[in-house]
Amino acid sequence: MKASVFDALADPVRRSLLEQLRADGPASLGALADGRPISRQGVTKHLDVLAAAGLVIVTRRGRERIHEVDPEPLRQLADFLAPYAAAWDDRLGRLTRHLEENP
Repeated sequence: MKASVFDALADPVRRSLLEQLRADGPASLGALADGRPISRQGVTKHLDVLAAAGLVIVTRRGRERIHEVDPEPLRQLADFLAPYAAAWDDRLGRLTRHLEENP
C-alpha cells in the first residue's frame, strides 16, 4: 500500500471526486468539473493526486482523458485497517458489557 493513499484521501474534494467516479463510473474532466466551485485546472490537480496514489486510472479517448476508480488500493487499505477495526469493536463490546453489568 502506498503512503500517498492516505494523503490523497485526506482532502474532501478528492474524496468527493472519488465518490462521484465510484457512483457514476468513468468520466471526463468536464463531467467531473461540472458544478464544482473550483476551476477545471483545480480539478485536474486533484485528479492527478488520485492517479499518483493509484486510486484513479486515466485513459485517453481521443482528446479526452477518462478517469475511473481503481479499487485495488482501497482493498489494500481496507485489509490494512481491518485488524484495527476488529480490535476497537472488541474493546467497545467489552466496555458495553461492563457498563451493562455494572450500572
